[in-house]
Formats: sequence, structure tokens, C-alpha cells
Amino acid sequence: MKRIALAGTLALTLLTATLPALAQGATSAPASAAKKELAARIVKLQQPGIDMLARQLVEAPVMQIMQQAGVALQQRVAADRRQAVANDIQADARKYAEEMNPIAREKATKLAPGIVQPILEEKFTEDELRQLITIIESPVNRKYQALGPDMQRALGEKLVAELKPALEPRLKALAQTVGSRLQPAGAASGATSGK
Repeated sequence: MKRIALAGTLALTLLTATLPALAQGATSAPASAAKKELAARIVKLQQPGIDMLARQLVEAPVMQIMQQAGVALQQRVAADRRQAVANDIQADARKYAEEMNPIAREKATKLAPGIVQPILEEKFTEDELRQLITIIESPVNRKYQALGPDMQRALGEKLVAELKPALEPRLKALAQTVGSRLQPAGAASGATSGK
């Protein structure tokens, strides 16, 4: 799920980075019918990125809640019940995402033309919009987009391997520090004096 979100973010970032460079010299004259049609086509071509943005907006807070729940499980739930409670929480999170993803996608799809299309019409000439469509639809761009998950996975695996020795001890120390701060006042001072 994180790789998919990263791929969508990469695609939107690529488009966002490309737009200002292509928009140089664009006019702010009223958009012709042809220009409106070209801008609308670009919005349609960007539907996967729009869908990804909607999905990220739904799932990012769920990920945070799941992380917090993981910590709370360790601290507040008896060891013999943790797995069952964790499974219930995961089912609740999955249900939420399954319910909200279509709603967010529909809303984003509805909003995008009214927001993105006027920006494209204002910032680009007809010729630039044609060039942008050519870039988006090019086989090379499609091949690059298709490689996104593979490139991200490879980078992610290497990054985890490289950072693991530095991160693990610091994360454990941070978890212990945070855990000690969350203990009741008397328990924390007793734990400190025992050192």
C-alpha cells in the first residue's frame, strides 16, 4: 500500500514539476474550445494520480491510528488478548478504508476538472497542452511510470538495509524514553531511582 501511494505521489510530483517549466510564456487569454478540450483531456489522463491522492488522504490517518494502536496494544492489552484485539482493529481500519476510498475518489474526480482544468487553461498555451499530452501519453513515460513500483521497492529495500543499524538502537531508546514518560508519576521516579 505504501509503494502504491509513493508511486502516485511520484507521478503527481513529476507532473507538478513539469507544469511550471512548460507554462513559461503562457498567456492568460480566455480559453478557446480547443484549449478547454485539451485541458480536460489532461485531467482525464491524470485520473490515476487523482485516485492516488484521494486514497492517500483516506489512508494516511489510518496508518497513524494503526501505529498508535500498536503502541497502546503493548501497553494496555493483556498479552493473551493482543492478537485478537489487533485483528479486530485491522478489520475496523480495513472497513473504514473500503467505505471511504470510493467516496474520496468520487469527490476528487468530481472536483479535479473544476480546479485543475482552469489552471491548465490559464498557464498553458494550446501548443503546450498538446506537448504535455504527448509527454503523458508517450510510451517512454508509460514505461517509466510502470517501473515506479520496482524502483521504489529496490530503493526502499536498500534504504532499510542501510539505515537499520543506525535506526534500531535509536528507535528502541526513543520507545523506552517515551514509555517511561507515559508511566504514572510515582512509577517513573521509582524506575529512574532504580538505575
